[in-house]
Amino acid sequence: MVRKAQIKDVKKIHGLVDLYARRKEMLPRSEDDIAEGIRDFFVSERDGNVLGCAALHIYSDKLAEIRSLAVEAGSTNKGIGSELVKACIEEAGNLGLESVFALTLKTEFFGKFGFTATEKKKLPQKIWNDCSICSKFADCDEVAYVKEL
Repeated sequence: MVRKAQIKDVKKIHGLVDLYARRKEMLPRSEDDIAEGIRDFFVSERDGNVLGCAALHIYSDKLAEIRSLAVEAGSTNKGIGSELVKACIEEAGNLGLESVFALTLKTEFFGKFGFTATEKKKLPQKIWNDCSICSKFADCDEVAYVKEL
């Protein structure tokens, strides 16, 4: 079941994000940062356990990013990430946004949802807010993918 995250989920979300951040597959987020942005997050829950998370971070009245998509190591390849991405896309549409994007190493995954590659320079809000402070900024290997809604 996918639901909006609650404050009680902060530690679990942090643990999921930290797992991938330690592997240099996503930006790290502090517990305080996650708590501050908890309204952005969805979680996937099974039998009371949070197995995955994703956030829809709004940049403008037209654009949002799907970020911090993380699934517990033993629960990958079970459709959890797909459920979370679908929830983010649905919320973006319900909010009246024009497009969503993701910076990813998993291009095939986002391609399944109709995302297409774009140039990072077309996402200046992301570049100046997050990318410019990332340790991989000068040598980023992520691909920008966008989906028009």
